[in-house]
Amino acid sequence: MDKRMQALGDLIQLHSPDLICFQEVTPNIYDVFQQSCWWKVYRCSVPNEMAHLRPYFCMLLSKLPVKSFSCKRFSNSIMGRELCIAELEVQAGKPLVLATSHLESPCPAPPKWDQMYSKERVDQAKEALNLLTKNPNVIFGGDMNWDEKSDGQFPLPDGWVDAWADLRPGENGWTYDTKSNQMLSGNRTLQKRLDRFMCRLHDFKISKIDMIGMEPIPGLSYCKEKKVRKEMQQLVLPVLPSDHYGLLLTISSQ
Repeated sequence: MDKRMQALGDLIQLHSPDLICFQEVTPNIYDVFQQSCWWKVYRCSVPNEMAHLRPYFCMLLSKLPVKSFSCKRFSNSIMGRELCIAELEVQAGKPLVLATSHLESPCPAPPKWDQMYSKERVDQAKEALNLLTKNPNVIFGGDMNWDEKSDGQFPLPDGWVDAWADLRPGENGWTYDTKSNQMLSGNRTLQKRLDRFMCRLHDFKISKIDMIGMEPIPGLSYCKEKKVRKEMQQLVLPVLPSDHYGLLLTISSQ
């Protein structure tokens, strides 16, 4: 785990983002981040004492001045999911709100394999957007766990855009891809655009979006058993910083 978090830190140092949205941060990951050389330049939405009270959580980091951090639990979540918000002052008279979430996860399992939690996910997306849409400049990014086949179109109000769809139309944008991410090649085929940036910007504009964290960590591998033609085989697979690829969004002044 330490080497994967170090690889994440290397990506942070390489791209030097002003703002970062994290999901599924554990207390151990938080502790590793705190010891990293890049940590000190960021303000964190989760204080140290809160980071050790829960098994995992969302977290925002900002190099920019922060007016406030807040967190709102989704009332319908059985997984403790929430909306984390940072109010920022980027330029005089140009406030910016950054928000992240990890919407309810599909959990297909016996006996019915139908626990997809689509209604909960859709309601959470609507609740988040309704809360955020009052702001003139908002970036809402995170693990939406979204699948148009089961969830329909993401319920964007007027004035909102899906950054990937807007800037890179026709490109699949799969941030979870068991074919291209060799770390997941022992799993069943799944290719989804789970992670997204939704934006409502009056004083800024989206200018670029890229996928990052797509390269294996040099010298690191793990073993996984997979059943092939009724026989168990040992696979030696590479390790990436995360099972999801990251997204790097660039915005600029209008």
